[in-house]
Amino acid sequence: TSPSLSQKPKSELVRTSLRLLTSSAYRLQSECKKTLPVETCPTTDIQLVTQQVIQCAYDIAKAAKQLVTITTKENNN
Repeated sequence: TSPSLSQKPKSELVRTSLRLLTSSAYRLQSECKKTLPVETCPTTDIQLVTQQVIQCAYDIAKAAKQLVTITTKENNN
């Protein structure tokens, strides 16, 4: 049985949210490593790294909220 049109957008939204979540988590890990003493070099702009960490955390929260919204709507139907 093929999925109905109403199911397809939900699954695409879930995939999109999961991609954002995983890519943001990977970026967050990468940015945080830049603050470690071993990784830090004199040219490391800590303010820029901090802004990147904040943006990654925001993207993770956004993706998580999207997933909660999707699953809540799905469970209420």
